[in-house]
Amino acid sequence: MDMKINFNGNKQVSANYKGFTIKTDQPTSEGGDGMAPEPYDLFLAALGTCAGAYIIYFCERRNIPSDHIGMTLGFQKNEKTHLMEQINMDIHLPSDFPEKYKKVVVRAAQMCTVKRTLDHPPVIQINTVT
Repeated sequence: MDMKINFNGNKQVSANYKGFTIKTDQPTSEGGDGMAPEPYDLFLAALGTCAGAYIIYFCERRNIPSDHIGMTLGFQKNEKTHLMEQINMDIHLPSDFPEKYKKVVVRAAQMCTVKRTLDHPPVIQINTVT
């Protein structure tokens, strides 16, 4: 299956995939319209939401409510390369979360497919097609 990328004017780019349209834009300070998240923001959101989904699956299998669990992503960016050097995921657990599962829920979050892809990055080949 392919993902179709469209150039929608100015700095707006969208992706069409599985019947969904995902819109991106650049901030006005970068010449965009600021109408949607930047692509890199979606990458970070994909990392966090993927880990979050694995936490939900973990909790469902153990009948642990997940509605009071949250997560914060903290970033350390290299100012020269503009690349993230470290991303910290803090899982916020309620006080009644079972102690025996605290380390295991971290392992569940580490199973996130986005994170595992970063651990073993694919080859990305860019071509032109006419």
